[in-house]
Amino acid sequence: MDIKEYKEYKEDEIKRLYTEVGWSAYTENMQTLEQGYKNSLLVLAAYEDEELLGIIRVVGDGFTIVFVQDILVFPEKQREGVGTALLKAVLEKYPDVRQIELVTDNTPKTVAFYKSLGFYELSEIGCCGFMRC
Repeated sequence: MDIKEYKEYKEDEIKRLYTEVGWSAYTENMQTLEQGYKNSLLVLAAYEDEELLGIIRVVGDGFTIVFVQDILVFPEKQREGVGTALLKAVLEKYPDVRQIELVTDNTPKTVAFYKSLGFYELSEIGCCGFMRC
């Protein structure tokens, strides 16, 4: 598996990835999603040969905060270390950033995944989070 920067936005493969993981709200406006990609701090992709396995997209300033906006792995490639490799690549790129944050589904599987990589729930560190939808 190769992890490399995702520099050329390919709408077809991105739409297929988001659709297959069930993130259809993002695919309702592909122009907006493309702008999100173009304005991200960093987008990394995992490939096997030339086949896209997954994507991680981060936003922020890269010095005081990095926010993991999206991490998606094709369902048939999940539980094979792709998401772990993508997230570790981001953590290695920003080792001195004060805050690396993300928001995710509150399921045992996702909570266990992020905790295994050193993340804490906000309540565990005396914080809370807010979101306006």
